[in-house]
Amino acid sequence: MEDEFYVPQLSQYFLAFPNPYYAEEAGLLAHGGDLSSQRLLLAYKKGIFPWFTEGDPILWWSPNPRLVLFPDKFNLRKSFRRVLRSGKFSVTFDKHFSEVIHHCATVTREGQEATWIVPEMVEAYTRLHQEGFAHSVEVYQERKLVGGLYGVALGKAFFGESMFSLAPDASKVAFKALSDVLGSRGYDFIDCQMKTDHMIGLGAEVVEREIFLDTLEMATEKSSDIGKWTEFKWEYKE
Repeated sequence: MEDEFYVPQLSQYFLAFPNPYYAEEAGLLAHGGDLSSQRLLLAYKKGIFPWFTEGDPILWWSPNPRLVLFPDKFNLRKSFRRVLRSGKFSVTFDKHFSEVIHHCATVTREGQEATWIVPEMVEAYTRLHQEGFAHSVEVYQERKLVGGLYGVALGKAFFGESMFSLAPDASKVAFKALSDVLGSRGYDFIDCQMKTDHMIGLGAEVVEREIFLDTLEMATEKSSDIGKWTEFKWEYKE
């Protein structure tokens, strides 16, 4: 009988994580601790993120392999290019973070019975937003919020957390806008965490955890865009 993987419990009073190189293949690394800003920022810097559902302890993950998008490799298909050319969507940054995270938490997703964006997560990421580390992208159609995403930025790495779409292609527009703006500002990659066909279709790539962690270390040593991103602008250009 194979030994079960030991999942250590984190202390609420001591900020430290096990080495993510030794997480199980699925990514589970530890449980417990808290969702303080200091712990979350340390986790992201080490390639770790929280993911759990209502009633579970806080679970910390560092999956292998990892899914990332390099901004210059966004897969712009002809059909999506026509959507962008139509001009029916407009985009802002950090104007409505609360609304974006609320929609991400409540939108119906195929095959998902419960949200992992529980109230404690909403509170924690809202606090990170107020502190200038968490950011949102908002997409509008006829002045109505119809899509968006949010995540965390450290150095020249962006960690995507969730996106939503209330209109066809709205979340894709948010992701394209984010990719373009981050690319223009010298970001190394967008962390998409887990492999999904949707993100692969947008150009995200699977990388081994060891490579991701090495790349992450270099990216987080670079200067950060801390603060509100409300002045960031995006319009589709050929």
